[in-house]
Amino acid sequence: MKNLKRTGFTLIELLVVIAIIGILSTTVMTSLNVARSKARDARRISDTYQMQLALQMYYDTQGRYPAELSSLTPTYINSIPKDPDGLTDYQYCTTASGSSFHLGTREEGLEIQDSASLDNDADWESDGCLGGTSFSGEDPVYDIKP
Repeated sequence: MKNLKRTGFTLIELLVVIAIIGILSTTVMTSLNVARSKARDARRISDTYQMQLALQMYYDTQGRYPAELSSLTPTYINSIPKDPDGLTDYQYCTTASGSSFHLGTREEGLEIQDSASLDNDADWESDGCLGGTSFSGEDPVYDIKP
């Protein structure tokens, strides 16, 4: 009887390891996608607050809110931020008197719909708001006003 020394893995062992790696990578990718969505939402909220501060500084200086966000650059804010998707502008409109404004995220709103931030935003109807932006007043749009 010969003693055969086996080296290497069997096909079954290799398939089990590949299956485990596949399950783990799927779990990690799902978690990363959720984290990326939350990061984009956090940036949307941060951008909105940055623009709100610039609008408040403009109001303190001019006595009214601007008709367009482009009036804020470069004195009050370096550049008007775009949505993290890189394509969409933030929504903005002001009243005819310039005494109030409404500023919000893209029409599709936040990606994470159950965000606590949506409970604390304005949800303001755009009655009397000029500029062609239509705010529905309902979530998922994160919006603020003065």
